[in-house]
Amino acid sequence: LGGTKIATAMVTDEGQIEAFDRRPTLAQEGRDAVIGRMEAAVRAVLSQVGRPLSDVIGIGIGAPGPCNYQTGVVTQPPALPGWYNVPLKAIFEERFGIPTFVGNDANAAAQAEHLFGAGRGTRNMICVTMGTGIGGGLILNGRLYVGTDGAAGEIGHMIIDDSGPRCNCGNIGCWEALGSGTALAADAVRRIARGTPTSIVDFARAKGGDINARVIAEAAQAGDPVANELIARVAHFLGVGLVNLVHVLNPEMIVIGGGMAQMGDVLLEPARRVLEERGLELPSRRVRIVASELGDEVGVLGAATQVLEAIGA
Repeated sequence: LGGTKIATAMVTDEGQIEAFDRRPTLAQEGRDAVIGRMEAAVRAVLSQVGRPLSDVIGIGIGAPGPCNYQTGVVTQPPALPGWYNVPLKAIFEERFGIPTFVGNDANAAAQAEHLFGAGRGTRNMICVTMGTGIGGGLILNGRLYVGTDGAAGEIGHMIIDDSGPRCNCGNIGCWEALGSGTALAADAVRRIARGTPTSIVDFARAKGGDINARVIAEAAQAGDPVANELIARVAHFLGVGLVNLVHVLNPEMIVIGGGMAQMGDVLLEPARRVLEERGLELPSRRVRIVASELGDEVGVLGAATQVLEAIGA
């Protein structure tokens, strides 16, 4: 469940996707309408595989924002205006009559990477999801760590620069405000508004007019110096955030996922250099910084992983 789309899949206990459905969230229509679309999506994937509901061992939901893992209540997701303390677990168990598990989407992505993706075999792993914002999931001693209130892993709101730009959360200088796709696009818009010549504008027009991380990446691939400079700046802040994570948690691996990760080494190599230059030697030499193996499927696989780990399948 995201702010713009609902992705739903039938997943086997080996991580194979047998059926898939994608539909818009249309959050502006309200909570009940969105939940109705989620229910319809579940029934759609059941129909695709021609299986009865009795074949399904559970429903997993990855939701944006903080969630209570015990009660399955989504507390106040920023991407879904008007949602407050929504009991998704209870709603879905009433409608379908099977166990339902609800968790934060970035945490679910970390579980999927740990079970099925790049983090297989690790004990201490961090999953960093870079897209519109920056999310995170922490696998510590082989288990998802959610903290006292289920709010652990909000790594995008580490303070990187206390005199930096204002974040969507209201704070100043968060990692998300400096190193996300939104931050990259905002920097590009500021440069263009100052009259800096760049082909980013042309790439944006060809894609409908919006200046976003994708068109900036395309301009960079075409050799645009401004686009490459903007990406280098975001990569620098990515590296600064990674240094903080490595110093606090000493992980074996940090998996970088989300839409920004599609830039590959143009983003990851400068970030690795920052870690080499600024990180303490032992934990920095130990950690591996890798791209996600699961790509766009990480969301639905993460939702399914919540079920598999909860029931021990």
